[in-house]
Amino acid sequence: MQSCSEQIQCATGKDRCGPSRGSKGVCAIEPLPGHLVVIIAFSGSLHSSRHLLLTQMAMAKKKIAVIGGGSSGLCTIKCCLDDGLEPTCFERSEDIGGLWRFKENPEDGRASIYKSVIINTSKEMMCFSDFPILDDFPNYMHNSKIMDYFRMYAKHFDLLKYIRFKTTVVSVTKRPDFSSTGQWDIVTESKGKQESAVFDGVMVCSGHHTNAHLPLDSFPGIEKFKGRYAHSRDYKNPQEFSGKRVIVIGIGNSGGDLAVELSHEADQVFLSTRRGAWVLNRIAEEGYPVDIVLTTRFKTFFKQMLTTSMVNQWAENRLNARFNHAHYGLRPQHRIMSQHPTINDDLPNRIISGKVLVKPNIREFTETGAIFEDGTKEENIDAVFFATGYSFSFPFLQDCVKVVENQISLYKFVFPPHLEKPTLAFIGLIQPLGAIMPLAELQSRLATQVFKGLIRLPTASDMMADITQKKDEMARRYVKSPRHTIQVDYIEYMDELACLAGVKPNLLSLFLTDPKLAKEVFFGPCTPYQYRLRGPGKWDGARKAILTQRERIIKPLKTRAVGDYTHHASMPYLFKIVGIVALFAIIFAYF
Repeated sequence: MQSCSEQIQCATGKDRCGPSRGSKGVCAIEPLPGHLVVIIAFSGSLHSSRHLLLTQMAMAKKKIAVIGGGSSGLCTIKCCLDDGLEPTCFERSEDIGGLWRFKENPEDGRASIYKSVIINTSKEMMCFSDFPILDDFPNYMHNSKIMDYFRMYAKHFDLLKYIRFKTTVVSVTKRPDFSSTGQWDIVTESKGKQESAVFDGVMVCSGHHTNAHLPLDSFPGIEKFKGRYAHSRDYKNPQEFSGKRVIVIGIGNSGGDLAVELSHEADQVFLSTRRGAWVLNRIAEEGYPVDIVLTTRFKTFFKQMLTTSMVNQWAENRLNARFNHAHYGLRPQHRIMSQHPTINDDLPNRIISGKVLVKPNIREFTETGAIFEDGTKEENIDAVFFATGYSFSFPFLQDCVKVVENQISLYKFVFPPHLEKPTLAFIGLIQPLGAIMPLAELQSRLATQVFKGLIRLPTASDMMADITQKKDEMARRYVKSPRHTIQVDYIEYMDELACLAGVKPNLLSLFLTDPKLAKEVFFGPCTPYQYRLRGPGKWDGARKAILTQRERIIKPLKTRAVGDYTHHASMPYLFKIVGIVALFAIIFAYF
């Protein structure tokens, strides 16, 4: 247990503790600006003194501005409430959901999805860590189901009352006394009227799908093309392209999805790609979601034992076993670990049936068609969709942060390193190899602890060294692209945040005290519940959620009784033996 001075040092700032007099003592706190001065006289019971301290601190809740009411904004509001902060969320639209709320007409400054979008991450991997998705919900959810989940989450934790809808953040500026208070002046606008308010902290949750990236300068002749062209955000449904000839530029997840869906209505779809892509299926061994199978601590540890080349070879062999990427015109020059993967179940089927033709990059457009870099030409093109991604910016922050070609310097992808006070955090400004929701939630849990002074960030120079190291690692690993500036690996990044927040699961302790749980934590999918087993924000339901996660995966599939069947383990026996050895190796290596 921490001493009185240690607790107060963590909670409020500087402390001066007088000498102990038997069982009595006095702690006088020299507060940070904006905090109450609390003097505690205690006799015997440290618990009652701590209770009094927390009660007094609750009277001076810090006001936190949350910008954006999407998935990141919702969990941020909850994390603020969990840590005794007072959030106010500003959402420019009329509803929650952000990226995942379908609208027929795209809105400026917000990503827009098409009607049929289904998420690429499974429900157990994408849920918030203390609110499992219902067991009868499908593993890969349609955007309407995702919105249902968000509404359940918001209702369960009573979050909507903290959101000011149809309110745009105009500016966020440091107060004149920022160096001592860390406070911000925020100007918002609603119904043509501007308001100003002071906040103790700001959490930016507007994400990175804000500005459509439309690189027309890279496509000579587009200005004379007589057909229709637009960014993929403007696409809504395929019916209007019935009988048309359509080009889709870009082979990320949006480009692949558009090409597949359009191919069911269009006369012909051409999928143009500069580099090609490695294409993953949502479904892995025995029909389990691919992220459930691949995202495990065992596989992460095993991967660290191999060279990058060996991992690349193993993964590429698996994908080529499904369909040979070279035969389908998709194989890129780079290795699989050097690009954010494309997830698409139907693309190879549409290619082999001739409904989608894969083409190289476009050299130039003509009035009625396009000439590709291999010299081939396609005429009578009716429409072109640029699935070329998004860029992000934060104009309301003015000079507080700089974004250059999707590059931004943030410690752990959350904190600007050069602020005098760490009262600004970016939540969800990452491109994970996995679901973003649990990562954004853990970022929020860390940020609220920092805002409260319970966690102190390193010096600016140390933070910049960490930022530089991560940028260098990304540059070495990934092909140069605007989408590869905020990449993180799911387990590695979650564990990195969890270490700072004090919530990383302790494998040694679990192995000794709860081997059944330890086995699922290590060999099973690294679901978000693992980060609620211990530390601040511990959830009593985490153990049960982990041990029942496979039941929730299977439940929505069992819509027809098939009688008894023999269950085959999803992991070969030899792998389990190797895994046990690996587990012991981890224990001895890290503990």
